[in-house]
Amino acid sequence: MDQRRAIGVVSVSRSDYGHLVPVLRELQADPALRLLLFVAGAHLASRFGRTVELIEADGWPIAERIEMLEPGTSPEAVALATGRGVGGFAGAYARHRPDLLVVLGDRFEMLAAAVAALPFALPVAHIHGGEVSEGAMDNQIRHAITKLAHLHFVSAAPHARRVAQMGEEPWRIHTTGAPGLDRIRAARLLSRAAVAEALGLPVAGPWLLVTFHPVTLEYRDTERHIDELLAALDKVEAALVVTYPGADTEGQTIIERLEEFAGRHGNVRLSKSLGDRLYLSLLRHADAMVGNSSSGLIEAPSFGLPVVNIGSRQAGRLRGANVIDVGPGRDEILRGIDAALVPGLRARLRAAPNPYGDGRTAPRIVRVLREVELTPRLIQKRFAEPGDGS
Repeated sequence: MDQRRAIGVVSVSRSDYGHLVPVLRELQADPALRLLLFVAGAHLASRFGRTVELIEADGWPIAERIEMLEPGTSPEAVALATGRGVGGFAGAYARHRPDLLVVLGDRFEMLAAAVAALPFALPVAHIHGGEVSEGAMDNQIRHAITKLAHLHFVSAAPHARRVAQMGEEPWRIHTTGAPGLDRIRAARLLSRAAVAEALGLPVAGPWLLVTFHPVTLEYRDTERHIDELLAALDKVEAALVVTYPGADTEGQTIIERLEEFAGRHGNVRLSKSLGDRLYLSLLRHADAMVGNSSSGLIEAPSFGLPVVNIGSRQAGRLRGANVIDVGPGRDEILRGIDAALVPGLRARLRAAPNPYGDGRTAPRIVRVLREVELTPRLIQKRFAEPGDGS
């Protein structure tokens, strides 16, 4: 009988997979641990690039695939997918019986995984808790997962304080940094010429990486938001590498607009999924990033990449010197792009620290997963009052 501690890890989209890869590597290399990878959500959907194939190509054994997404991205579809996910994850846990479960971030698919763990008394370890993104329902989801979780791996000291404010006991909270930065240190990135060849871009001239998601607490304005962004991009003389949004409320509206825009503009390269190496290489070589992705705040500072952060989706999130915040109107977006492309800015930004850590996070996380005692104390949560040092 296998005596190793079984660590379940949940991945539901390209957005969390890159952050989890360093943790997966550490888990796989530890002789005391056994990895169980649960893959769900957008990974399994063709309309989002069926990125489970990237996971398979990377050689990770998948314990189970959990189908949960509905055909559309309406509020009803997202709610139904969440419920379907709870049932799917429950079946997976019953079959595989992990000792600990690792979830990351703030997506509704991750919430389903955490809720399903509760009746099993399955301890949950949450990565990237305590952060804030006031324009998205992800904000509430992230905090809900914090209260469902038993261990917290936070990316910075302000996030640890926020988790403690939610009544989590200090011994449960570990300030480790963001694991996604580990992969930047280890990555063999492509040259600018190789990126240009892979995507059909001109080697010379500015490149903009564009990633725009619905602002889910303002989902009724999605059509206006994407139209304003595209009106601004229409006036920019640059090659545009545009990625699909995730499986958020009204994401289909953005996809339809992007596909129509790409069909009319020869300078646009639209991608469902770039893959991690190509994506990180773009962060190194692009001249600016435009949109509202958390990647602009977490990974981009490590490359000194200027980021035009649009609207309220990331409001309240810790940000570095590379972020230029603008409203969702086309004129503000254009002014932000002009500011991001000022000569010499990127050279100055490369010297600024990344507030999300030092790129040595995964070993810290895995050490705790290996050493934490699986006792009733871990499962039986108590509310820690302010000043409680327990």
